[in-house]
Amino acid sequence: MRFTLKQLHYFVAAGDLNSVTQAAEALHVSQPSISSAILHLEEETGLQLFVRHHAQGLSLTSPGRRFMRKAKQLLADAEGLASYAHSLGEEVSGSIKIAGFPTFAPILLPGLIKRFQANYPAARVQCDEIHQKDIIHGLATGKYELALTYDLQLPADVEFHPLIEFPPYAVLGVDHPLADQAEVSLKQLSEYPMVLLDWPMSREYFFSLFLSLELEPNYAYEAQSLAMVRGLVGNGFGYSLANTPMANNLALDGTELRQVPLKEKLRPLRMGVARLSDLRLTPVAEAFIKQIEAQAQEMSDAVFAMDTQANA
Repeated sequence: MRFTLKQLHYFVAAGDLNSVTQAAEALHVSQPSISSAILHLEEETGLQLFVRHHAQGLSLTSPGRRFMRKAKQLLADAEGLASYAHSLGEEVSGSIKIAGFPTFAPILLPGLIKRFQANYPAARVQCDEIHQKDIIHGLATGKYELALTYDLQLPADVEFHPLIEFPPYAVLGVDHPLADQAEVSLKQLSEYPMVLLDWPMSREYFFSLFLSLELEPNYAYEAQSLAMVRGLVGNGFGYSLANTPMANNLALDGTELRQVPLKEKLRPLRMGVARLSDLRLTPVAEAFIKQIEAQAQEMSDAVFAMDTQANA
């Protein structure tokens, strides 16, 4: 097969944007250049990579999605090779794009990235905060090389290396009838209104905790952000459940919260590193994983410290 890295680059841009026009604008090239590259790849591979929608852009076919995953890997390898040649192999260099689950990404990842880039000045890390459904899709399409996330409904082709366990706990406003208890049961909580963090897969996990005890939660409010959940709880609209310890015991509006352990031994969430099992890692990704593993205990200690501070 004969095709160039530039043609792969054009193909990937069109696949990510679902549009020849937008890909051409993003890459500052002509639309015929993008279309020609796609046509050439289809002729060389014998695959239909896109379904063309009249006046509505493109969508990848199933073979097209698999081909794009490999194309992104090849382009990443090429970038790594160029960086290696530029630095003569003296340092880990190049870029990596990762995803982080929003509950703990702002707490753990900034410091981790700072230390990584201090150790490897020629490396760059870009991190997106996204929900589990989007993390899985991003790994599958090659948008992200790694993800720091929970073990929530991961498909068989995603390899997961656990680092820290987060047991569920109750979040209560200081005026809640159960706020002063040392621990509460899910049965007790089920009798009160609940504020649900309504994220894909997260809501299923929290419901499964009640289901495991043959209980029914009383959903009173649903929120799309942690900040809104904590604000509603702090203002007395109900309790909530969470896993990642809070950095402090205040909602954004200044209302006070309590973090109370659950009596039942319920399924914890495990936080760790996720990656496609058949994806060959770049040197930057390998170095980043080694640093995460080296700091796993430190990260665990930081989580414990947050837990203690939030309940002080």
